[in-house]
Amino acid sequence: MKQLSETVTEETAGRTDAFVRRICETSHSQSRGLIDRGCVSVDGEPCDDPANPLEPGDSVTVRYDPTQRYREKKEKRWDDRTFSVAYEDEHLIVVDKAAGTLTVPTDRGDPNTLVERVSIYISHSRSEREACLVHRLDREVSGLLIFGKHAAVAEQLIEQFKNQKPRRVYSAIVAGTLPDDEGTFRSHLATGNNLDRYVTAPSKHSEEAITHYKVLQRMEDATHVEVVLQTGKRNQIRVQFAYAMHPILGDTRYEPERAQHPRWIRRRIALHAASLSFVHPVTGEQKTIESPLPAAMSKFLRGSKKT
Repeated sequence: MKQLSETVTEETAGRTDAFVRRICETSHSQSRGLIDRGCVSVDGEPCDDPANPLEPGDSVTVRYDPTQRYREKKEKRWDDRTFSVAYEDEHLIVVDKAAGTLTVPTDRGDPNTLVERVSIYISHSRSEREACLVHRLDREVSGLLIFGKHAAVAEQLIEQFKNQKPRRVYSAIVAGTLPDDEGTFRSHLATGNNLDRYVTAPSKHSEEAITHYKVLQRMEDATHVEVVLQTGKRNQIRVQFAYAMHPILGDTRYEPERAQHPRWIRRRIALHAASLSFVHPVTGEQKTIESPLPAAMSKFLRGSKKT
């Protein structure tokens, strides 16, 4: 057996299959076959997704027999860098959004937004259909988002969000050590001329934002927290933790100097929508969908000294 290991750099970051193809000096199909057959690991964890995005600092190991032909598995899966499917039925779809992906286009008409890519996906096996937006995630945030496949279903889900019924749980790594094991941020947010959000006094121009948190792990200079949204205002988690002087690691918008960390070298921020619970608008069933912690956050926590 042959084993190759290499650390990802700024120049080699990208899809896992492309990285494997380069270090093994093999074909595109062979590199995907190596991944399909369990020969590839990233930071010690098995990788089975050819489109898995690699970031600088990731360690990739390929263990294989150079004399063997590793063929791709016959079953074809949907391959998209912007999302993976966490749950789907004929009425709705829950996707796991990749960090760096816009949910919807800005006024500049950005291409490859999540709503566009999900629409292409749900139209793949049927006539052209549009994914109906229910809620959003910031571009820099990864994790779970729900779309309706029909306008009527989306409207019912939107109503649930308006009534604060869905339970939205996030995982975050924030700068510094939070003093309390759990707590609640209750403040009013407004929007500045540059579109940044900020905490302000209650007024007709502000929105109440309520965020609950619980400490999961304290490190020497950072804290891993579970965050539960009661309200869902734009940039809510990021603004409230920054206002408390504990910004999300990697956040270049809110308290950016405090948000810097020598071991957080990612382009994304350390915030992930990890769990989403809602009532299915057609069946009435309570659904809970969960997403594993992204590799970047898991790697940071494994390498941190607990206190």
